[in-house]
Amino acid sequence: MTERRGTPADLLVMGLGNPGQEYSRSRHNVGAEVVEELARRHGGRLKKARQQRALTAEVSCGRARLALAVPTTYVNLSGDAASSLIRRYGIDDLEHLVVVHDELDLEPGVVRIKQGGGLAGHNGLRSIASHLGTQDFVRVRIGVGKPPSKEQGAGHVLSRLPVRQRELFAVAVAEAADAVELIVAEGHDAAMRAYNGRRLPE
Repeated sequence: MTERRGTPADLLVMGLGNPGQEYSRSRHNVGAEVVEELARRHGGRLKKARQQRALTAEVSCGRARLALAVPTTYVNLSGDAASSLIRRYGIDDLEHLVVVHDELDLEPGVVRIKQGGGLAGHNGLRSIASHLGTQDFVRVRIGVGKPPSKEQGAGHVLSRLPVRQRELFAVAVAEAADAVELIVAEGHDAAMRAYNGRRLPE
């Protein structure tokens, strides 16, 4: 078991994505991009934490102590990092774990907040739930849309964003980072009220 180090975090934010340049700017990596954006906004720098199998940073967000993490495992093995990270940062209540990830069931660029519930077939979420023994963590979901057929799902999320959608996803990443900051400031219920009724402009 990894020992807890230092002061416990008020919130642990994990952004899911695959390691390696070949997956950079892919749909599957939008969660990792959100954590990178949060680190940039709050003056943190993600560094390799080998024991936790993740890139991590600790920043202040208002009065809150925020732990940021991007697992260096592949998305399907995200739980390997999650169980170690919650011990390191003293996360005893899993409502203080926020997982940011891509979501096939949402239209491209849509940001939604969810606490607990189903896993929508996402293997990264399934791995985390398996390691933690519960699905009761908070998710910030970024829509990437569905491919034409189920068989094309893996290729859809692993491929790089087309040029015509890059601006849309840049806005979504910024909105998802805003959503995390709202969770920090006012809690996930307030974030759900703020984001879950939003519509994309026509």
